[in-house]
Amino acid sequence: MFIEIFDTTLRDGTQGEGINLSVQDKLLIAQRLDEFGIDIIEGGWPGSNPKDEEFFQKAKTLSLKHAKLCAFGSTARSIENVKGDANLNALLRAETPAVSIFGKTWRLHSSLGLGLTDDENAELIYQSVKLMKENGKLLVFDAEHFFDGYKDDKDFSYKMLDAAVNAGADRLVLCDTNGGTLPSEIYEIVKDIKSRYSLTIGIHAHNDSELAVANSLAAVNAGAAHVQGTLNGVGERCGNANLSSIIPNIILKLNYDTNQKSKLDTLTHLSNYVYELMNLAPNSRAAFTGKSAFAHKGGVHVSAVMKESKMYEHITPELVGNKQRVLVSDLSGQSNIRYKAKEIGIDLSEEKELSRRVVDYIKNLEYEGFQFDGAEASFELLLRSELNEFSPFFRVLDSKVNVTYDDKGHSNAEAVLKISVDNEIEHTASDGDGPVNALDNALRKALLRFYPEISLIKLVDYKVRVLDEKDGTGAKVRVMIQSGDGYETWSTVGVSSNIIEASFAALSDSINYKLFQYHKADKKLAN
Repeated sequence: MFIEIFDTTLRDGTQGEGINLSVQDKLLIAQRLDEFGIDIIEGGWPGSNPKDEEFFQKAKTLSLKHAKLCAFGSTARSIENVKGDANLNALLRAETPAVSIFGKTWRLHSSLGLGLTDDENAELIYQSVKLMKENGKLLVFDAEHFFDGYKDDKDFSYKMLDAAVNAGADRLVLCDTNGGTLPSEIYEIVKDIKSRYSLTIGIHAHNDSELAVANSLAAVNAGAAHVQGTLNGVGERCGNANLSSIIPNIILKLNYDTNQKSKLDTLTHLSNYVYELMNLAPNSRAAFTGKSAFAHKGGVHVSAVMKESKMYEHITPELVGNKQRVLVSDLSGQSNIRYKAKEIGIDLSEEKELSRRVVDYIKNLEYEGFQFDGAEASFELLLRSELNEFSPFFRVLDSKVNVTYDDKGHSNAEAVLKISVDNEIEHTASDGDGPVNALDNALRKALLRFYPEISLIKLVDYKVRVLDEKDGTGAKVRVMIQSGDGYETWSTVGVSSNIIEASFAALSDSINYKLFQYHKADKKLAN
């Protein structure tokens, strides 16, 4: 059986507490989801806020190779004005090939929440779905609160599904909106619905009872062939069903086919990428993708794993792009460094002393707050420096940043830099929207005549994470910067108790990394 995967990270996922994605963030994630093989990407609710409307406009320029982009909305508000309904028209203006519409399938919501009779609610669903189908949309009908409604009055729930089916819905998605249904209940109810309808049945589970993944898999076992969820399980309240766990379980445990099968070994990287763009600390104990998912510390465990890993690992970690780790082990640390070095084309198999030195250096840096999982460019520069293959393309001799405020609320930032490039001094200054932007502008201005190619480098993302919050305003911060040149993106990191210093370190790494890529053939140092 083939399972269609519907990702709602960009819509339902952003409703989670503490999660806020910019339009650029959403575009970047959508591109990655497409590369991973996601079938349908729900991008947002265009009728609810300006950000989602802007996303759908800009998403028209995305070159998605596989995924269908989907806009989300509700049924019409009034039976008398379905074609003029603002929400439905916003869905049409989004111009996505797929549309998901939710409708009430629990009488409590229909009668108490909307004040509708059963027939009126069914007619709203029918007319709303019909309008979307008349405009050529692949229509996903989300039966909101379906399991609660089914247990309350299954005949009412059947009637609402009938309305969607008769109007031409392509998918019937059964939603455990409150997240309170048990897997055994999910299985029996989905099995019943599957026997009544010939079209694709889907599942949309929430994690309020920490059963969203189990419920999704129970639905699949009962015949559901469409699964909705979010990367890393982010979402409202306790979150949505976690696709980072569901997808490998479907492929590796249930042996069903999905379009992510060939890209499964990139799952961990995708998971960490989404965490970073959401400015969230990755869940190290997450199944499959967490840093600790295949980490071993106990002596008995380590001894067994070194002989045969499947004694304490339910799958080979590389299947999902993760790796085995043996904690508090010099050998394990060196293995990790050699593995990462191999990824960027550096063979350290005969460099045991160098591996040990780099391991110690990395450990010290991580103790200071550095994190290289999401900053591959900084790691590569560090490694190539140790190999004498890289030296900075410029040196900062002096820097000053001035920030002024007046009593009218106006502010101004100015950065003054003195740099050296091949013993030639350049002294420059620049304004900016804040001290970091001023430094960025000044650095680019100073370097442009030496390296005109840096005009292609753009700042794609900038995030700050406070380390050791108990230290208050004196706490260290980690700054992660993502840059791009129109062809690829790369990430760098800086750590300091001074946010400007941390930012400047990450900015400098970003430019040095790309210059090294441009000039690596003539920039390697003699050993």
